[in-house]
Amino acid sequence: MREKKPLNLAVGQNVKLIREQAGLTQEQLAEILDLGDKHISAIECGTAGLSLPVLVRLCDALSVTADSVLFGSEDAEDGRALAIRLMMERLQRLPDKQFDAVKKVLDALLVAMDLS
Repeated sequence: MREKKPLNLAVGQNVKLIREQAGLTQEQLAEILDLGDKHISAIECGTAGLSLPVLVRLCDALSVTADSVLFGSEDAEDGRALAIRLMMERLQRLPDKQFDAVKKVLDALLVAMDLS
């Protein structure tokens, strides 16, 4: 069995948290990143490190920063605060056209829910 390095454990926890906040299973993330689901599991468990090419693909695919993957959150956030921060990071990285589409959908949803 491979030794779990502290750095791999910390990064793996961050990857898992980001994946869960994106609403993805390990299998779905593996498909997005063109990896095996066992490889995603090994990264999240800390038995495998995260390569630079995979880090870049992860950041691009989920619109998160490398800092959030490598270092996580500086302060302990509750689930809602973390979800909001991760959504903001993803929204900030969207091209204008996609951002406008997301904004329209969210505005319409809030109006439909009578929360505007």
